[in-house]
Amino acid sequence: MALAEVSTTGMQGKANGLSIANAIQANPAFWLVALFLMILPAFASNFVLIELVGWALILGMIALSLMFLAGYGGMVSLVQMTVAGCAGYMVAIFGTSAMTEISLGWPWWLVVPVAILISVIFGTLSGALSVRTEGTYTIMITLPIASAFYYFTHQNYTIFNGFSGFNAVRTPEAFGVDWRAPVPFYYLILFCAAAAYLLVIYVSRSPFGLALQGVRDNPRRMAALGFNVTAHRITAYAFASVIAGAAGVLLVWHARQISPGTAGIGPVIDILIIAVVGGLTRPVGAFIGALIYVILRTFALDALVAVGLDGKRFQLLIGLGFLLIVLFSPDGVLGLWARWRERFLRPNAGREGGRP
Repeated sequence: MALAEVSTTGMQGKANGLSIANAIQANPAFWLVALFLMILPAFASNFVLIELVGWALILGMIALSLMFLAGYGGMVSLVQMTVAGCAGYMVAIFGTSAMTEISLGWPWWLVVPVAILISVIFGTLSGALSVRTEGTYTIMITLPIASAFYYFTHQNYTIFNGFSGFNAVRTPEAFGVDWRAPVPFYYLILFCAAAAYLLVIYVSRSPFGLALQGVRDNPRRMAALGFNVTAHRITAYAFASVIAGAAGVLLVWHARQISPGTAGIGPVIDILIIAVVGGLTRPVGAFIGALIYVILRTFALDALVAVGLDGKRFQLLIGLGFLLIVLFSPDGVLGLWARWRERFLRPNAGREGGRP
């Protein structure tokens, strides 16, 4: 029985994996968005490229790692921003920064894999501590881990330089390109975000991804069929940590600095809000939620000042915006879009079931 189930799952995963390219080709919206993002540097300012779209793509990658765990694995982890912060700190410690007495000055091609590897180990260990819990208990375990990381980096001056953190973290110059320049750095972020998005889609339709969704829906039945539930969940944390770690490298290159506040409790909650607002059911929801967050965060202060209100209350405006989205659509912006299409593009759909 178990062998038959494994075989069926494997064949289905391969078929789904092979159909990803066909599904993308059949979706014109995918190509329109891809074309827009590719030609964006031709008419957008550096501020739009890096501070709006670039930042949204980086935050979207971190939220994507949370979406993978929550959407496909049923595990709401609050440690993903911490994993990204861990990778960012490793880039500053092993690479080059203004703190020459701490930073080791390793070359970028060695720093990046080491930083991602350490962040994956950290994320996997965090997952191993929480995989035997569900729901609220998973949040109650991962949130203290994130809090402990924040206070440890805040109080440790020997390795993490305490409250000040690291400044002037150097972005690499490789292959004759200054990757700190706005256009090359934008394309670097876009490439990494697209790779993470496609990788999540592929893995979700692979035998492992299908088994993980089975573990999410009915762990007891999957265990009875011979699947190692704990191993699948820990592996999911490891995979999600790879995405979050890569985003952490881009995050520290984007800001050129990192401090305990980068992965503090506020940013940890922000990633959860981004994932929920965008929609936990589809990978693209992470990037939609991140774009909404960045736009609100960037322009909320100016909007308040323009109407004569105190600009210090911009966080209130951001919170109200997210509250309205979640209130009217528990499944995020994607849910609103699906209901809009159902209502306006299919006006006769409600009449097919007959009169009430």
